[in-house]
Amino acid sequence: MGSLDRSQKRLLVVEDDPGLQSQLRWCFEDCEVIVAGNREEAIAALRRFEPQVVTLDLGLPPDPANASEGLATLQAIQRLSPHTKIIVVTGNDERENALRAISLGAYDYYQKPIDAAALSLIVQRAFHLHALESENRQLQKKANSAPLAGIIAGSPEMAKVCRMVEKVAPTDLTVLLLGDSGTGKEIIARAVHELSPRSNSRLVAINCAAIPENLLESELFGYEKGAFTGAARQTKGKIEYADGGTLFLDEIGDLPMALQAKLLRFLQERVIERIGGREEIPVDVRVICATHRVLPDMVKHETFREDLYYRLSEITVDIPPLAARSGDVILLARAFLQKFNEQLHRHVKGFRDDAINAMESHSWPGNVRELENRIKRAVIMAEESHINADDLQLKPNLQRELPLNLRQVREQAETEAVLRALSHAEGNMSRAAELLGITRPTLYALVDKYHLHENDQLARSH
Repeated sequence: MGSLDRSQKRLLVVEDDPGLQSQLRWCFEDCEVIVAGNREEAIAALRRFEPQVVTLDLGLPPDPANASEGLATLQAIQRLSPHTKIIVVTGNDERENALRAISLGAYDYYQKPIDAAALSLIVQRAFHLHALESENRQLQKKANSAPLAGIIAGSPEMAKVCRMVEKVAPTDLTVLLLGDSGTGKEIIARAVHELSPRSNSRLVAINCAAIPENLLESELFGYEKGAFTGAARQTKGKIEYADGGTLFLDEIGDLPMALQAKLLRFLQERVIERIGGREEIPVDVRVICATHRVLPDMVKHETFREDLYYRLSEITVDIPPLAARSGDVILLARAFLQKFNEQLHRHVKGFRDDAINAMESHSWPGNVRELENRIKRAVIMAEESHINADDLQLKPNLQRELPLNLRQVREQAETEAVLRALSHAEGNMSRAAELLGITRPTLYALVDKYHLHENDQLARSH
């Protein structure tokens, strides 16, 4: 596992000395060696060959006496290909620069003069590590393909959220869920509770924005008989009801300042006092909060206590808006269609192409809640067996129809990439080929294949 044969092993040697270039080629006969003499050549080779390992001389032109160009090349390689293993090669008196390169992300360093056996050992170890890490990423991707129970998602963005929830749920840390309205913060909160050791106890939820300020304190903390007009009997608050379980405070950003102080005291001491009471009541509860507000900004404007913010955000989970979850819109739409078919005793079979196109191009300001409401309305209003864009009260984006098969997707992506590279290269075919990591003949073949000759950028380059 994790091994590569010669045809798979690609080593980029970044070295401006022709003699050392030949020596390093000879050192690594067991892999494909690509040589570059400066930063520009190195980046072009990186784009074209995607080497797993790079040996990088820090003293590169135009400033071979210093390490500045070599370090700049190191950072450029890392930016473009963060998983590539970089071994910096330095002179005897350049240990400080070598250590700086390590701090910037280089895998290892080697000091000249070149000893073939020693350098080969470091390089082979780098190849092996790259292969293991690549294999691990693939396994991780498979393991994380299924989201949490109750959460409908297939996007990498939501897979990341689900992984985080799985990690923090078994702890007792306070979790702060951040996301726009309608992104599913309560569903995530419920998933945290269900995966926690408290899952057999209750989850008590309260929306801080939905209860009038003068009633919120009694809702949270409860009250004693006679504490105020109408307090006919002793009443427990939500915090006390959640004892042994989980308390979910939704829209915590709307909590009044006076109550923020009282909530902070509870979080610090884990005791409450009912309104009108003097007895301190210990409560064992895990707290999850959620808000669509930007709490750091509220802290700056002194509308949210800084000490409470840090107490609440022991773990912060950012839930992306629906428009940023690649592929999830249609996945959710189909799940909602099935749900409302059952609830409303309807038999709508699916979505027409114009409906799918409209959903994929819509910005979804109301997020998942908006999608759910539109699907429910469409299931009720649909007069045919399939929902169309009008049923959803959406307009399809006629400018950008989604290709229907992989060949079309590839052709569209290649066309856009070629045009973008030509734009960056100002119509220069050689430079555009370098940016794309392909040869000039290959670029010309793509231009012919996609009939791009009439493009203005191409016309200027001929």
